[in-house]
Amino acid sequence: MRVLLVGSGAREHALAWRLAQSPSLTELHAAPGNPGIAALGRCHPVRADDHDGLLGLAVTLEADLVVIGPEAPLVAGVADSLRHAGIAVFGPSAAAARIEGSKLFAKEVLEAAGVATAATLAVARAPCVIKADGLAAGKGVFVCRTQAEVEDGLRKATRLGGRLLVEELLEGQEVSLFALCDGKRAAALGAARDFKRVGDGDEGPNTGGMGAFSPVSTPPGAEALVEQVHQPVLDELARRGAPFVGCLFAGLMLTEDGPRVLEFNARFGDPETQALVPRLDGDVLEALAAAAAGHVDDMVREGEDAAVTVVLAGPDYPERSDYAGIAIEGVNEAEAAGALVFHGGTAMRDGRLVTNGGRILSVTALAPGLEPARQRAYEAVERLRFEGMRYRRDIGAAVDG
Repeated sequence: MRVLLVGSGAREHALAWRLAQSPSLTELHAAPGNPGIAALGRCHPVRADDHDGLLGLAVTLEADLVVIGPEAPLVAGVADSLRHAGIAVFGPSAAAARIEGSKLFAKEVLEAAGVATAATLAVARAPCVIKADGLAAGKGVFVCRTQAEVEDGLRKATRLGGRLLVEELLEGQEVSLFALCDGKRAAALGAARDFKRVGDGDEGPNTGGMGAFSPVSTPPGAEALVEQVHQPVLDELARRGAPFVGCLFAGLMLTEDGPRVLEFNARFGDPETQALVPRLDGDVLEALAAAAAGHVDDMVREGEDAAVTVVLAGPDYPERSDYAGIAIEGVNEAEAAGALVFHGGTAMRDGRLVTNGGRILSVTALAPGLEPARQRAYEAVERLRFEGMRYRRDIGAAVDG
């Protein structure tokens, strides 16, 4: 099977690493890819949002399957352009990807589907959560416990443009639950928990994610939750003429009153994918191809090992995501220590690996338990170096549930 993977982040590197293990894979291509993915397949200088370029590349390669990683191309309709040309795609249409592209649309779908979610508030008054309606790379949600935070959140959300959504602030344990979908049926893939704020102890502004771990306890269980949360949304999208094919990812709050949906995403999460995918048992490529062909099943399951992923970011992230040209050292040493090092914002310059973004690397370690996995991950992190490197030191620490 010839596969074209769209994207250039650590999520795509994790997917490429896993797809490369499938006996069904004959060729792996990526657009645009990154230096880590280049070690597994061939990268092509085509942007993830270049409809015509991706279509031309897929046709030229005679790709059997295109896997789209990032949310922006999905919301922009890249999957539609490819499907109209008869190419199999793992990733939703623009109409279905609105479940992530518009929080107001997602709220409407959730209410129509009868899925429990946070209550919408008419006025922004503490405590509350303020959300920018459109895509914001994980930085459009503002948790406000004081009126000062409300005022700051309103300013920042307004600056992002578009409409705003104000919701009640829910308390509990947050979890990311993933399901593979074929337009009609959702099959549970697994769960992870990510760490959104930039600083230890959940201090500082929201980011795209500073780390994650898996597994996570999801009472009443992943399969039951997918039936309770994902399947009704899948049914409602199909009823609206927008069947969802791809990875449907629910951000849930496990409250004392039961699970509540915080948001839906239309793709694999980042950095959750870097923690979840290495734990999966089964042929991930065959599972994605089956979903794209309209017959998803339970061929992939969570394995027994735990995984912890630590994100290494630039010094000014999340305020800036353009930390470029700084030499990265220690990747081979970290991998020799047993970790997986997934490239996010990296590039090759004059034969050297350098920084090229905000979140530079994702370091993942697996072990029979969460704490051993955490120790292995941080031991590997200590072997990695670049000027200005910052990371959280509490990923997976003091976890309950």
